[in-house]
Amino acid sequence: MSDQIKHECGIALLRLLKPLSYYQQKYGTALYGLNKMYLLMQKQVNRGQDGAGLVNIKINTKPGYPYISRRRSVEQNSIQDIFLKISESFKRIRDRYPNKFNNPEWMKQNCSFMGELFLGHLRYGTYGGNNIAHCHPFLRQNNWKSRNLVLAGNFNMTNVEELLGQLIDLGQHPKERSDTVTILEKIGHFTDEENNILYQKYKRDHKTNKEISNLIEENIDVAKILVNSSKKWDGGYVLSGILGHGDAFALRDPHGIRPAYYYIDEEIAVVTSERPVIQTAFNINSQKIKELPRGAAIIIKKNGQ
Repeated sequence: MSDQIKHECGIALLRLLKPLSYYQQKYGTALYGLNKMYLLMQKQVNRGQDGAGLVNIKINTKPGYPYISRRRSVEQNSIQDIFLKISESFKRIRDRYPNKFNNPEWMKQNCSFMGELFLGHLRYGTYGGNNIAHCHPFLRQNNWKSRNLVLAGNFNMTNVEELLGQLIDLGQHPKERSDTVTILEKIGHFTDEENNILYQKYKRDHKTNKEISNLIEENIDVAKILVNSSKKWDGGYVLSGILGHGDAFALRDPHGIRPAYYYIDEEIAVVTSERPVIQTAFNINSQKIKELPRGAAIIIKKNGQ
């Protein structure tokens, strides 16, 4: 069962499954993903007008180069505000490096919002007022890629005090009592735990730390993290997240209270809060767009599987 369309938060997760050069050649621009994200978010504006946020993650970047970009806004036209500022940044780059602007590899290495993974959010405020600090996506940072967590969602947990107590029992010291913080830190805890388990496993195999980092990224069990994190959640939710190395997911509550739809082909994987959004943005027959089953998650690995 899905809710009727009304004022609730909206999410849009987009994974480009081909190199940026593919979209440059086929669609005439390496900004294909960014352009599609604007459509996916703008066509869900009815789901939240209190703010918006966008995160982009680049896969397989070299150490020392930024790979996470985030911009949020609580302006009256927050989606336009975000994309206008990003557009202005690209215009400055084009003016300064006209011979590089159509080089997808150079753009990815040197420009923000030029990665393969996007996560957008439309906020309908239920906590914290119209404050940018409460705008999704939220970011839990670490110097290990596989410990970074980006999270956005459409949810309302009914047992926040219980979840808060669980974090305290884990030894954490939550800085807020909001359901967003408790969910972020709960998933973050089990992400750290999974990283630790794999680290010790590969250390026993006498792997170097550099080798271990790559092995963790390849083998981290996102399904296990989500199962362990969500055991005590009570409420309606669709949560979407990205780990820093490039694994992504969307998870729906067991009762199907919050809606989620997805579509996958050889070029893209996309998840949104509304079916017509995907249909319109990608000119796809609605019968090809699937509803995420209740209590299920779609997980897109770093390698695109």
